[in-house]
Amino acid sequence: MGGVELEDGSKWPVWLRPLLHTSFFGQCKLHAAAHKSECNMFCLDCVNGPLCSLCLINLHKDHRSIQIRRSSYHDVIRVCEIQKYLDITGVQTYIINSAKIVFLNQRPQPRPGKGVTNTCRVCHRSLLDSFTFCSLGCKIVGTSQKFQMKKMGIEVGGSDSEESMNERTHKQVIRNKIIQSFTPSTPPQTSYRSAKRRKGVPHRAPTGGLIIEY
Repeated sequence: MGGVELEDGSKWPVWLRPLLHTSFFGQCKLHAAAHKSECNMFCLDCVNGPLCSLCLINLHKDHRSIQIRRSSYHDVIRVCEIQKYLDITGVQTYIINSAKIVFLNQRPQPRPGKGVTNTCRVCHRSLLDSFTFCSLGCKIVGTSQKFQMKKMGIEVGGSDSEESMNERTHKQVIRNKIIQSFTPSTPPQTSYRSAKRRKGVPHRAPTGGLIIEY
């Protein structure tokens, strides 16, 4: 398949991710005046964005190319074209205009219908029991090592390193010092005896006389 190993450990052709992120069906800037100037073609060798049929004839004649089609405002590709270059096992197929197709990217679905027993592993769209993913994009995500670890409950990129913990501890110490600097200190306690025996206030001696302190 001419695949390369990605950062997440999975292997896919170098052109697949750019294909899924390309916007098709715009007007070709080079052949805007032509009758067929809609950009619905993609060159797997050049990977340089959407192309019109005239671009393929003039600049990509001997290159591998595929045609993108539309179904309900979503990009699709015929199985007979894509399976030459990509393993689409597990991706749901549909019949549109007497041709078997697959969707390039997932389609939003609020919730599965009643009685649904099988859904896409990634976006949870309703599927037939014999399929695992609703689109090529979902298969890329669902077969990645990161996604598999997440499904097994293994934290990916979420655990705290010792350095980050030390940094947070240091920040907490500084925060506590700042709070203490703005907190008034506790005033010294005044003994009850000294408060009662103020200077110049007469009080009785044990013998019954008055004592005045100066």
